[in-house]
Amino acid sequence: MKIHYEVVEHDGGWAYKVGDVFSETFPTHDAAHAAAKDASMRQNLEGDTEGILYQDADGKWHGEVASGRDRPETDVVDEDEGVAETKLP
Repeated sequence: MKIHYEVVEHDGGWAYKVGDVFSETFPTHDAAHAAAKDASMRQNLEGDTEGILYQDADGKWHGEVASGRDRPETDVVDEDEGVAETKLP
């Protein structure tokens, strides 16, 4: 699975989004791009292997061990990468 951090215009400024979820709004394109890059890089950091519990759509609980080394592949998608510190009106 690959997670895409997409830099987009949002709410009078710039943000990054993953799927349909937006980050906070940044005043400049470069700030949003840097934040997306940082979030993408942090997503790849290994964690601890731990037991987890979760409930499925039918209400049944499941337990399993989640490896802290199981990290998704990520990238930053930015069609306006050449924009430098552009503020939206």
